[in-house]
Amino acid sequence: MSILKAPLTSLRPERETPARDDAVALDLRGVQKTYDTPGRPQVEAIRRLDFSIRKGELVCVVGPSGAGKTTLLRSIAGLLELTSGEVVLDGATVTGPPQGMAVVFQEYGRSLFPWMTVRQNVELPLKEKGLGKVERRAKALTALEEVGLTEAADQHPWQLSGGMQQRVAIARAIAYEPTVLLMDEPFAAVDAQTRAELEDLVRSLWKRLGVTVLFVTHDIDEAVYLGERVIVLSNRPTVLMEDVRVDLPAKRDQLTTRSDARFGELRGHVYALIQRAKRGDRPDAPLPGGGA
Repeated sequence: MSILKAPLTSLRPERETPARDDAVALDLRGVQKTYDTPGRPQVEAIRRLDFSIRKGELVCVVGPSGAGKTTLLRSIAGLLELTSGEVVLDGATVTGPPQGMAVVFQEYGRSLFPWMTVRQNVELPLKEKGLGKVERRAKALTALEEVGLTEAADQHPWQLSGGMQQRVAIARAIAYEPTVLLMDEPFAAVDAQTRAELEDLVRSLWKRLGVTVLFVTHDIDEAVYLGERVIVLSNRPTVLMEDVRVDLPAKRDQLTTRSDARFGELRGHVYALIQRAKRGDRPDAPLPGGGA
């Protein structure tokens, strides 16, 4: 995984469960997570989650505050040990931070080292990966070009705006050349205009690079705008409320797409699901007014 050096034991071949579709990049099978702290009541964060993401998909995850979105992402990334179930990446069970995965966090300022230049920050996980100096530099500069920061390569993160710093974090992730990119509310701390620009950047990179993206967000509009699917989580203990297919045109822009009547319908449907989740409804409860 980008930033964290993955142990050699972080992936083990899958034997016990029959192999699934080779086109599946990420497979969650009965994932459960319970926090059991001595002297405190047990907390069931994730009750059971089953869903798959096919190679090259961009899938968003939304849910009420406290629904366990970050717990889920950290479990998928191998940063938290599951209570039961398994996460399978490219046919192998994740038991620690895997080599084929990179993560972009919300707190970009904390993930960048201020004493390093932008290029050095992007190169860091490549150095941990064992790449030579020339290859590291080439990949870092290519990644910075992808996010429009070529001229900032020799600057330091503290000299850049928040949006530019998040671009550096994205560049570091894609330079690692992951098969799966996890993004944990990466644009929550930037202004609305910058957020729109970064959303378009993610879709552009996703199309050009063909990487599989799992994007966690609390913003319903962002999820519908970005994703091919939106996975809606229930309130804690977390289960899957609905896996919503986003049947918007593949070519999207901030004005046309958000003005599309279908965008409004999808947004309304996801909003209704989250309101049900906040009330404590479970997936089989009917929508208000008899809607599907």
